Amino acid sequence: MLERLYDWTIAAARTRHAPAVMAAISFADSSFFPIPPHPFLAALIMADRTRAYWFATLCTVASVVGAFLGYAIGDLLFETVGMWLVEKYGYAHHLEAFRALFAEWGFWLIAGKGLTPIPFKIVTIGAGLAQYPLLPFFVASVFARGLQFYAMAWLLKHQGSVLERWFRRYASALGWAVAALIVALIVWYEFLR
Repeated sequence: MLERLYDWTIAAARTRHAPAVMAAISFADSSFFPIPPHPFLAALIMADRTRAYWFATLCTVASVVGAFLGYAIGDLLFETVGMWLVEKYGYAHHLEAFRALFAEWGFWLIAGKGLTPIPFKIVTIGAGLAQYPLLPFFVASVFARGLQFYAMAWLLKHQGSVLERWFRRYASALGWAVAALIVALIVWYEFLR
């Protein structure tokens, strides 16, 4: 089943509109959308490795432009849209600590986000809320997103064949492991927390 899903995804990534869809998702991910662009970027690269760095550039530019929308949400619309998004992603109880972090470590918080599981939209909204200066915000956003997307492009361009063979070899076991993880998370969420 996972192999068929993989093949379908690669076929969809070869369509004419796939890069625009990835760019739109990357833009939205930086401000409000809950799905990250990484799977879409990976599919595009695996479908056409010769354009790996072009796809990474497109993803980075769209993400940084979207980061300014996230910044605007934090700066101009925090009481309405921003607070709703922060609460939706479960970070409302960390808001004051986040403001203090921005005051001291703003640039490195944005730049280092690329190495953490914190959703980028939370960082961009937080930067707007803290009214962090725009030029360092821009530079840190380019660094954080570019680091992620270009590293992924490099890895898949140069090791994509190896990763694809590994995936196809272990797709069945991986599918069962993912299904077991989903069931375990549902049980934990519904009965054990």
